[in-house]
Formats: sequence, C-alpha cells, structure tokens
Amino acid sequence: MKRLTNNSVVLAVFSFVCAFLIYGLIDGGLLPSSTKVKGETDLPTVGILQYITHPGLDDIHRGTVDYLAKRGYKDGETVTIHYLNGQGDQNKLGVMSQQLLDKGSDIFVGIGTSAVQALANQTEELPIILGGITNPQQAGLVASNAKPGGNITGVSLESPVDEQLAFLTELLPDAETMGILYSLSEDNSKSQVEIVKDKAQKMGLEAKLYGVPSTNEITQMVTVMASEVDVIYIPTDNTIANAISTVVQIANQHKVPIFPAVDTMVVEGGLATIGINQYALGEKTGEMAADVLDGKSDPATTPVYAYKTGELVVNEKQLAFFNLQLPEKYQDEAIFIKGEDD
Repeated sequence: MKRLTNNSVVLAVFSFVCAFLIYGLIDGGLLPSSTKVKGETDLPTVGILQYITHPGLDDIHRGTVDYLAKRGYKDGETVTIHYLNGQGDQNKLGVMSQQLLDKGSDIFVGIGTSAVQALANQTEELPIILGGITNPQQAGLVASNAKPGGNITGVSLESPVDEQLAFLTELLPDAETMGILYSLSEDNSKSQVEIVKDKAQKMGLEAKLYGVPSTNEITQMVTVMASEVDVIYIPTDNTIANAISTVVQIANQHKVPIFPAVDTMVVEGGLATIGINQYALGEKTGEMAADVLDGKSDPATTPVYAYKTGELVVNEKQLAFFNLQLPEKYQDEAIFIKGEDD
C-alpha cells in the first residue's frame, strides 16, 4: 500500500481549500462570472448606467425601459435589465460600469455623458447606446455623429437653441442681459455654453457666463447673478438640474425668470422652454437598443439621432408670477403645466 507523505497531504488539503474558496467567491458573486449569469437566465442582458437622479434623466431611464418592453424585451421575462445609478460620483461610475460588464451585459445604455464615458472606458466591443448627451462627437464618444464608427451610438439631447432664444426674446422683450448658469465639471454643459452665448449676442442680448465648480457654490452664484441679469438661461446640465429648486427659489426672490433648455426644469419652476421631451428621448433610446438586440442595426453605422424641433412647455404658475402673457400665436402649440406647489 502506497503511503502519503506529509508534504502530499498538505498539498492535497491546500488544493481542496483553494478550489472550495474560488467556487464560493464565484457562486457568491464576489468574482466576475458572466458565463454563469448568462447561463442561468439564458436571456439577453441590458446594463443601464445613469449619472445622477433627477427628473430629466429619470424620464429617459423610464422611457428606455418602457420602450424595450413594447418591443418584447420585458425585464425579468424576456430580458434581464441591470440598472445602476452613480448619484453624480465619478468614482462610483467607474466601479459600476465594471459591475455591469461583470454581470454579462450584452448591451449597455448610458444616461448622461459621464455615464457613457465610464462605460466606454470598459469596452470597445460591446454596444453602448447613449441617451441624454448634447453632442457625442464633441465629447469624444464617436468619430462623428453621422458615422459613429465604433461601438457607440444613441440619441442626442442637443437643444434647439435658435428656437429657444427667439421665443425668449418675444416673451421677454425688455430683457437685455442673459446670465448662463452651468457646471464647470460637465463637458456636456460646457459644449453648449459658447454656442448659446454666440447666438444670444447675435439676437441683441448681452450674455454673461456663470460657471460653478460644484453644487456647493450654486446658492452664492445665483444670488450674485440674479442682481446682474434680466433672465437666467440653464443649458442641459445635470448638476444644475439636480439643484433647480434652489435656483428657482433665489431667482424668484429677485424676480428674475429662468429659461431652461430642458422641459423637466420648467415643471420644477422654470418659466418656459422649447425643449426635447425627456421621456420621448428615452423611448427613442430604447428603440435603438432594441434594434441592436434584434440584429437590425450596428452602432458603427447607425447615426446619432438628433431632434430637429422641440415642444413648447410653459409653466402657468410662473407666467402669472412674472405677470406675463403668452403671445397669441403660441397658444395652440403650447403645453401648459401648473408647476410644483411651494
């Protein structure tokens, strides 16, 4: 009979323990095992990463999931959807994008520029559908909006600035100085500011820029600008949108109307805008994701979708607060909302 030496016994026990620990880590989800996840469900997997919580981005998320369901991709039944929200923390976005990759996602949806950038840092092969980004080309996410050329395409949130400013000057004919409030930390916002400033000046408005490094400076900045401008313009900016109630409160105290680029900020106290419906944008994002899942399209050859016109949204409560009348020619097309209660 062959005897085991002490070294042989130790090696055998060590090998068994290692195998047991590795299996436990994978089975417990502490180590990535995309094959295991996909094998268990045998369903396509969609990973959704959102930059921060606020009504605009929430509407994009909701529209995306709803449209996927309409196309037969219902979460828990015909598709597995993993949703993570970075709550504005860049470090979390990096970790979460890796987590979505580890969960075996077949396709990603990024809501907000920072979320898409985090996903793009994880993969150059798996498809990424972007939602709520002003100009993906300027953000360096695609080779061009017309011919993305890689694994990313989606829906642009570029605002119809010409329409917005033309309407603003009609609604506020006495306004001479417009302050543009934006976040210095958001590429999505900074790319819009110079465009808005240039167009405003061509329309006879003096445009002043007020950039804030973080949410901590918003209260002080709005207090300063409210004493220097006749109207506040807010571009598509997630940081400012997340603090819009504070901006509205201070601006109202100084009787300065707010003209945001996004419809959800009108609901929260902006005066009016001609903007893109965020939920509809989400539905279009879901449509493009479904097309990729169906094998009908390839991000590399699918142009970034851009809206040509927006919807006129007016806050009735703010219109009355500033004692303004909507020009007759806009009455039929306007979507009137009552605004939030104090």
